[in-house]
Amino acid sequence: MPTHYSGPVASGPAGSQIRRSTQSSAASILPGVVTQARCGSWTSPLSAALVASSVRRLTFPSLADDGYAYFLEGRPDDGGRNVVCRRRADDPGAAIEDVTPPPFNVRSRVHEYGGLPYLVHRGEVSFVNLADQRLYRVLPGQAPRALSPPPAGPDAATWRFADLSIDARRGRLLAVGERHARDGSEPKNCVVAVDLGDGRVDVLVQGADFYASPTLSPDATTLAWLSWSHPHMPWDAAALFVADLDADGRPGGERHVAGDQRASVCQPAFHADGTLYFVFEPEGFWNLHRWSDGRVEPILSSVIPMEFAAPLWGLGTSTWGFSGTDEIVFAGTRDGTWQIGRIDLDGPTLAMLPAPLCAVGHLSARHGRAILTEGRPDRSTAVSLMDPASGATEIVRATSPPLLDPSYVSRPEAISFPTTAGDTAHAFFYPPRHPDFAPAPGERPPLIVMAHGGPTGATVASLNLAVQFWTTRGFAVADVNYRGSSGYGRAYRDRLYGQWGVFDVDDCVAVTKFLVAGGRVDGRRLAIRGGSAGGYTTLAALAFRDTFAAGASYYGVSDIEALRRDTHKFESHYDQKLIGPYPARRDLYLARSPIHFADRLRCPVIFFQGLEDKVVPPSQAEAMVVALRRNGIVAEYLAFAGEEHGFRKADTVARCLTAELAFYCRVFG
Repeated sequence: MPTHYSGPVASGPAGSQIRRSTQSSAASILPGVVTQARCGSWTSPLSAALVASSVRRLTFPSLADDGYAYFLEGRPDDGGRNVVCRRRADDPGAAIEDVTPPPFNVRSRVHEYGGLPYLVHRGEVSFVNLADQRLYRVLPGQAPRALSPPPAGPDAATWRFADLSIDARRGRLLAVGERHARDGSEPKNCVVAVDLGDGRVDVLVQGADFYASPTLSPDATTLAWLSWSHPHMPWDAAALFVADLDADGRPGGERHVAGDQRASVCQPAFHADGTLYFVFEPEGFWNLHRWSDGRVEPILSSVIPMEFAAPLWGLGTSTWGFSGTDEIVFAGTRDGTWQIGRIDLDGPTLAMLPAPLCAVGHLSARHGRAILTEGRPDRSTAVSLMDPASGATEIVRATSPPLLDPSYVSRPEAISFPTTAGDTAHAFFYPPRHPDFAPAPGERPPLIVMAHGGPTGATVASLNLAVQFWTTRGFAVADVNYRGSSGYGRAYRDRLYGQWGVFDVDDCVAVTKFLVAGGRVDGRRLAIRGGSAGGYTTLAALAFRDTFAAGASYYGVSDIEALRRDTHKFESHYDQKLIGPYPARRDLYLARSPIHFADRLRCPVIFFQGLEDKVVPPSQAEAMVVALRRNGIVAEYLAFAGEEHGFRKADTVARCLTAELAFYCRVFG
């Protein structure tokens, strides 16, 4: 249950920059004078509307064979529409072009979360359109034309596609296909080929519950793919298979390469010499391995305690690539911080580039260059070209020019703290920061604890204006990587299994106690917020602990038993990992569902919900609101038509931040 909006990760309108404040507003400001004022009342340069206008999403960058750098741009000021864009890779001054025109919205809904929805081959772009989930093809400057056929009739099944790759020899696309019947039965997932001439869809591999990463060898004779089945998630048990292709391009002689319930596989890719490389975790960390002559071996002689991948929530995500015949460029995270490294395959030897990054969303490489989406603590997320030899980067597209003057930016502090069961958990702490304000004498700031979605996800320390929105007003923020988060190895990731609603809550409480005991925050003004699974953690913390004075739930889970009935196929058994087998342990589902303990909740809560949410349906929030109001507890509810699981529209984001701020101001006085 990751969220597609858990707060913006970027900055604002092009050409704008906020400087030091020189005018008074809610609190008095004199130029050059630091004003002591109650935390939470500081005059911030970041309005909700300004933050909302800055959440353009940059995803899936690639270097194509036509000399262009491509990427997908999500535009909240255009109703959240996603556009394929491109720029000459060798010309920093070249204009950025839109490849897909309106009203096309490039987004897949396979697994509901989607994934890689476009592919470039010889200058032509194939893409998935959100409205009908059909495949289209377009040459820049021309009108798109449909590739996959429409449903044969009103009762016919429909296809969804993601994770596209090319089989040029046979004139077809390879993809993960998801077939939805009109009767509402569970969709069928498979690996498909789509003919580039007539759009015919041909099923190549089926039988498992889920598939990912259909990958063709350079000589087009071998197909590789990932698969897994209920009750597992891909980071639990995705396995890698290969099969030979016959003269008609159909696979036969399927062979298991690597991966099982103890160690998952992700991101397979063939080297030019036919060797299959992939990310594998037999020693507890996702490191690079290869398969050659029937043998799996790690590329490096010893395990690096670093994750070379992230959980496969979205299909087609990549964090490594071949920059040359003898070199791999990769992104890896250790203790929440990402770095870029190079592996010389002749050695093999490892070299880490000196500049650490806070976040890498996607990385691919080609012809001696890498392209990636990367975030840093002091600048907005960007698509960047990188020279792997030096680490020098050139920004292709930033979400905006610098918006905040550095004097306003609260920089993250990585903290580790003791928690229950003798464990240690992790978070990023952001103290309040404003060049013109200081806390009132003797005052400590209120704290907002943020719980990320997933829960098999992670928070990162790149510039996030949803955090700076609070810190510039005098709030402190703790962004928690509770047990179960990725980026710390499989043992830490698996720690939440069987303990969802317990350990994640414990860690959010523990970081609060840690910061209060250290004198860094006000122990009477504590709030918790989160989206999706983080919304569940928020509601569980409010129902089962007495630490927090307020909470904000964004499309959060309140009834785990109802979730397993209502949610989509991809996560329909996820709860059995997180809670326990159902119905054998129905007692745990009831005991950990906040909806059954609304009478224990004694503090105000605000709820935000998309009415088209298929992952956590609106009924979850609405039932909680009714129960709280029945008990006389303040429960505010904002619902948004046209929004799904994760908010994409600028107006929605602005309304949520405005309402949440007003809510905290009322609660904390």
